[in-house]
Amino acid sequence: MKIFVRAGLVLAVVVGGCSSVSTQQVSREELTDKVLQVRQTEDFVISGRGDASAWTKANWEQLHLRNTDGHQYETRIKMLYSESGLYVLMEGEDRTITATMNEDFLDLWNEDVFEFFFWPDERYPVYFEYEISPLGFELPILIPNFGGQFLGWRPWHYEGMRKTQKATTVVGGSKQSGALVTGWKAEVFVPYELLKPLRNVPPKPKTQWRANFYRVDYDEDKTTSWDWARVGSSFHEFEKFGTLIFE
Repeated sequence: MKIFVRAGLVLAVVVGGCSSVSTQQVSREELTDKVLQVRQTEDFVISGRGDASAWTKANWEQLHLRNTDGHQYETRIKMLYSESGLYVLMEGEDRTITATMNEDFLDLWNEDVFEFFFWPDERYPVYFEYEISPLGFELPILIPNFGGQFLGWRPWHYEGMRKTQKATTVVGGSKQSGALVTGWKAEVFVPYELLKPLRNVPPKPKTQWRANFYRVDYDEDKTTSWDWARVGSSFHEFEKFGTLIFE
């Protein structure tokens, strides 16, 4: 049993070896100071399949296991940006869709989930968190984090130009709770309008943000987690995030 703090709540979660940071296959040094060059694109329609031609501009970035006894599923991400927002594509191997929640803004981290965090301006300890389940339900929140004390705030007037675009697809099975599959994908567009009033938004060429990407999976009653830049027991260790450089 491990105590996790998420969105301002202290949660007891059975995590197996999730809290122990793995050095399997990759060293701590290889996971710190992570840098992702984000290329610019024209806006395009997302499908959840990641098959838009724009994605050929972006290279895959691997996420790495955090726990040594976790499932050895490959997990990777891509990212692009446009004049109106940010595009994230995530895909991972899987065997079972462990997802039952059927509404947005629920505690999605307690089931299969992809996550990304954007911290646009290091002068302020405030960042954007996004979670999406295989069934396509989302949790977009803003996190003020002061000395490890944080709380998630839901977006106001979350509609129109401020609302994300999102889609998920399942590979090798049905898009339903408990389905046997070979993997799943999530494609998300985050409009800059949603990130107001964060500073250093929208990014321009050579702009730098801090960021991280995560995944949690619950196959066979075992919790496995992945990160891009290595953090400790909490995904909210924002000072350890990697860096996005917008080209």
